[in-house]
Amino acid sequence: MLMIIFFVDQNIKNLLLSEILDIEKLNNVDKPIEVANGLPNECYINNDYLAHEREKVFYNKWTVIGVASSIPNPGDAKPHNLLGIPLILLRDKHMKIRVFHNVCSHRGFKLLDKPCSLKNVIRCPYHSWSYDFNGKLVATPHIGGMNKHNCSKFSKSESGLKEVRSHTWLDLIFINLNNNEIDFEKYIRPLSDRWKKFWPIKDRDLIVYSKDYGYFNLNAKCNWKFAIENYCESYHLPWVHPGLNSYSKIDDHYHIQGLPNRFAGQGSMVYNPRFKSNLKFPTFPNWPKDQEHIAEYVALFPNVMLGIHKDHYYAYWIEPINHEFTLEHMELYYVGEQAAQANKFKSLRKQNHKQWEDIQREDVDIIQGMQTGRNSPSYNGGNFSPVMDNPTHHFHKWVANNLI
Repeated sequence: MLMIIFFVDQNIKNLLLSEILDIEKLNNVDKPIEVANGLPNECYINNDYLAHEREKVFYNKWTVIGVASSIPNPGDAKPHNLLGIPLILLRDKHMKIRVFHNVCSHRGFKLLDKPCSLKNVIRCPYHSWSYDFNGKLVATPHIGGMNKHNCSKFSKSESGLKEVRSHTWLDLIFINLNNNEIDFEKYIRPLSDRWKKFWPIKDRDLIVYSKDYGYFNLNAKCNWKFAIENYCESYHLPWVHPGLNSYSKIDDHYHIQGLPNRFAGQGSMVYNPRFKSNLKFPTFPNWPKDQEHIAEYVALFPNVMLGIHKDHYYAYWIEPINHEFTLEHMELYYVGEQAAQANKFKSLRKQNHKQWEDIQREDVDIIQGMQTGRNSPSYNGGNFSPVMDNPTHHFHKWVANNLI
């Protein structure tokens, strides 16, 4: 797989938001949908604006940075960069997922630069200072001179790794970098409660990540917000997804707008998998029989898109690299080990993987065109259909309200 690495521009100027855009444009977003405008161009094409969004939207909120299945064993660790902040994702010896700042407390060296399996410690390559899986500094070679590995004038207890507030839910690793958001359980409750009618919590424990056809990623040469706002609505189906629209039309969908304002999306009333096989995936045991054709597609702000169905679940999380480039990660899960791993269901997994990848590629083509269009000074943020664009407007308001 070709890895393309982009870096956040560290030359972002420390400008006030009012120096970057007219604040009245953000106020217009919050108006009733009939007269509202969308987020202005600066929110998509201005690199200085990104500093405000990074702080207010990503560092202040519960943000997804990966999945627990990617570090399945004790000692498994991987680096992640969240818009300039280097982090470590680690599974400790008690199987707990932990997140630390990826920097040695000694001279600021970046500890990990690639995924690895650690035995007992995280060791800095520079001077070999080492930390246990709790982040405690446990080794400081020659700190007091040759062969003197302790120093009375230095306290190890004050120099451990800095842990980041984190929570794992449905295999997703969420962090709140600035440690100022509400408790995760309270944050997620509106969505979790909504899904109880289809997907009782005990059924959610049955999801298993597919190791063969459980992942793909896409590069999107556009701002991350385009992926979210596109996902929120079904208005584009006939023209962007003609294959999907042949059996799942606009009027087969309904809007989802979560209150408090943390998620939005759409539901389908005609979910009916069309695979070339008489075999079917196992289904969640408590999914209501009279709602087996219901599927819901929800964007949980800021950066993950979820899909629940009677026979599988996916998490499509996005990684903003800079103001005009985004990595998209799809993770697919099934009901139990057999459906997720057994050869018996391999053909179905392959078909399902291809179906979702084809659909998401169609979306990427569209959202990249939106990025290009935003360079036009004649565009005022756009208008909304009062009937079809409610979930997208919901997302725009969430962004605007968190910036002001």
